[in-house]
Amino acid sequence: MRCSAIIVTHNSGATIEPCLEALAGEDCEIVVVDNASTDDTVHRIEEFVAWNPVRLIGNDENLGFGAAVNQGAREATGDILLLLNPDAIAERGAVTAMLRCMQSTGADAAGGALLEADGKPARGFAFRRIPTLAPLLYEVLLVNHVWPGNPVNRRYRCLDADYAQQQEVEQPAGACLAVTRTAWDSVGGFDEQFFPVWFEDVDLCKRLLDSKSRIMYCPEARFRHSGAHSVGQLSFRDRQIFWYTNMVRYAKKHFSKGQVFFLRMAILKGMLLRSVAALFGARRAPLGETLSAYCGVVRAVW
Repeated sequence: MRCSAIIVTHNSGATIEPCLEALAGEDCEIVVVDNASTDDTVHRIEEFVAWNPVRLIGNDENLGFGAAVNQGAREATGDILLLLNPDAIAERGAVTAMLRCMQSTGADAAGGALLEADGKPARGFAFRRIPTLAPLLYEVLLVNHVWPGNPVNRRYRCLDADYAQQQEVEQPAGACLAVTRTAWDSVGGFDEQFFPVWFEDVDLCKRLLDSKSRIMYCPEARFRHSGAHSVGQLSFRDRQIFWYTNMVRYAKKHFSKGQVFFLRMAILKGMLLRSVAALFGARRAPLGETLSAYCGVVRAVW
């Protein structure tokens, strides 16, 4: 099986070189799609390209993560598409381990072990279950913030899973997700309406599972992941608006109308709770910024 790594960058100058250098040692085509970076990302990629075979696609505007991945997938030639964030650094042999895992299990998609700074798997992030209404309600109503170990959250985030074991899972993180070309094409890739980021990987895995695809977690495919590379560049207000807007978009695709209405009401209540928390100093974001986010979310999700 031939692998094509697809990396979407946006102001990724601080992370892209280690990512590319790690992949250079793997037998994998590299396709980078730059979403209108304004830092030195493109320059660093071009310097790398001078000595290594990398296909660089530059966009004049930020098309969002999903659209950029689709763009890269159209240019890629591999049988396996490895979607990789620029802050996910492959350890030696990681790509080979991913391909071996997929081939031995007959998986249509797979996620690798995303490692935190201490070298341990990112528990609760590397893979999760497909969200139903309950875990989303626990998130938007801040239950998970005050009681992160609640049973609903533990089940949704697979907090009790054995991350050392290869296993079938529902939703690996989009930061490191391999999909066969056949499975990718069968569901049409990412839904580009999830802009600019969030829930496009959840939606993809949901559609893959609905089509009877098999998704595996491959612990021997190890990637060091610093996390929050792209979303860390967003303002608090934009993070809230994009997160909740795409959550509702996901719900409208996969939930009943009654569940969508209930989720919308919960989001409004949750944002009100955030505003109260900001008023009493329980949030880092200033009250004015929180209220601005609240108004933006109301307009976006209702």
